[in-house]
Formats: sequence, structure tokens, C-alpha cells
Amino acid sequence: MIDHYDWAGGGEAMLRFGPDIGPVVIAALPLFEEANRTRAFAMTILRALAERGIAGALPDLPGQSESLVPTDAVRLAHLRDAFAAAARHTGRTAYALGIRSGALLDATAMLGGRWHLAPSTGPELLRELERLRQAGGGADYGGNSVSPVLLGELPAAGVAAQSRTVRLENDARPADHRVPGAPLWRRAEPDNDPALAAALADDLAAWVRACEG
Repeated sequence: MIDHYDWAGGGEAMLRFGPDIGPVVIAALPLFEEANRTRAFAMTILRALAERGIAGALPDLPGQSESLVPTDAVRLAHLRDAFAAAARHTGRTAYALGIRSGALLDATAMLGGRWHLAPSTGPELLRELERLRQAGGGADYGGNSVSPVLLGELPAAGVAAQSRTVRLENDARPADHRVPGAPLWRRAEPDNDPALAAALADDLAAWVRACEG
């Protein structure tokens, strides 16, 4: 189902999945090019959650997907405010599903909990953006124009400490849970992995139900 929500900067679209009652998992895609590579994968996770009786939502955030906000006008506060507004709009207990740098966006939202897949910090995102700029040899970042204000915000941008962290098995950094799979956000083109999505949905569904008590 296609829904819409309002935040201080305007209105954005939001896809809804699963039952009309109970908690809802709201996905925050990674910023910029990684969002394109992982959008179909995030939707597969949310559909798998719906099959397990857990509702889901995928909001367009400022500068993402069909949003009319240009990427070079986006600030970190805009993204966090929009995500928080999307969570409020559901009218239910919301849980964050942050993928990669999407884990930076749930800091100000009122949530029942935060679940992060391979979260990246602001400094890590900044290094990745700089790598893309140098590889392209131009002024943009992998085809995206990025505000100097946002770039200046990233060195201090961190991930909420109170979260469940899930990583792929080949990632040695600390994690609460690990799953086998390949990092789709590293591929040259958008891709999907239904088996990985199902494994993540299993963990997400069990975690949400544990949180709900």
C-alpha cells in the first residue's frame, strides 16, 4: 500500500506492508548510491516480515527515491526529522530497521527499539563519499551532489548505542548476531538476496516480539 506522511519540509511517500495492527518496522535505507543498491532488498525484508505477522514501512526520506528535495539541499537534521515524522505517522509502536548509514537516521525518533544491519558511522560514510568523489574525478559523489553542510555534520554523526547490531559473517566488528551473505551495497548494480532477507526477517521478527514482551 502507498501511504504519505508530512514532515516540516513537506510531504513524502511511504510504502506500507503487512497487518494494520501491532508494531511496525520502519526501514531507513543507506544514504545516496547505496540506497539504490539496497531498496529492493529492503522491500524483500519487509515483505518477509509481513509474512511473519509484523508490519513494515519504507518511507521516502528527503533526497531519496521520489522525494522532490534535491540531494544537495539535504541536512542530517532533515533526514532525522523526516524519519521521526514517518514513525509518528504510523500511530503504532515503531521499530527502526537501519541499513548501513540508514542507522544514522533514527536518533531522534520515538521508537520501541533500533535494529541495525552493518551500520556505518558518519566518519565511515564520509570516507566512502570521498572515495567516490576521487574515483569519479569530479565535484560530485558517485553522481550525487552533497551539501557541504551535510559533509561537515558527518564527522560527529554516530549510531545510537542502544540498538541490536547484525552483521554479515565476514565482518569482524562487534555484533549481536551474524548471518551468512554478501554485502549487496558493494555491488555495482542493484541486486537482491531473498535467502538473506528471510534470515534477517526471522531475526527481526523474533527481536520485535521479544521487545513487545
